[in-house]
Amino acid sequence: MKSLLKGLLYLVVLLAIVFVVGGFLLPGRSHVERSIVVERPPGEVHAMLDSYKRFNEWSPWYEIEPTATYNYSGPESGVGAAMAWEGAKVGKGSQRITESVPQLKVVNALDFDGTQATGTFTLQAQGSGTRVTWALDSEHGNNLVSRWFGLLLDSMVGKDYDKGLAKLKQVLETGAQ
Repeated sequence: MKSLLKGLLYLVVLLAIVFVVGGFLLPGRSHVERSIVVERPPGEVHAMLDSYKRFNEWSPWYEIEPTATYNYSGPESGVGAAMAWEGAKVGKGSQRITESVPQLKVVNALDFDGTQATGTFTLQAQGSGTRVTWALDSEHGNNLVSRWFGLLLDSMVGKDYDKGLAKLKQVLETGAQ
């Protein structure tokens, strides 16, 4: 019995060492990115992304929990426009536009119940349309749990970004008001 407990102790210590050392060897930041071409000029796409007024028309998370509460603050569009949400399925969080360059880019500061990240929409004219790239960047610092979690971020968020971009394309191209 004593050797079994000793073996378990060694296993726990070994796993702890792997967690800590492995965690520090992992990247200190995560990046998720998806793109789609929308057949609308960059100005129209920018106008949609530069405000939260129509966010839930294309948000991949709205249909998960349409009864979540949403609060808007700041200006209606541009730098300072903000949205906060809270729901049983979508959790609690907020986003605020921190940078807006007409026809080129919209940057959001995201807070997912205390975890910060940056969301960026980059627009590039492509033929008669616009290539929209949606990116999520997150800094992990010395947070080992966050570094391990960062390994899963693309598989967790990427499919939502694909779905949201497809819905954004549909809303903009059909002219749904």
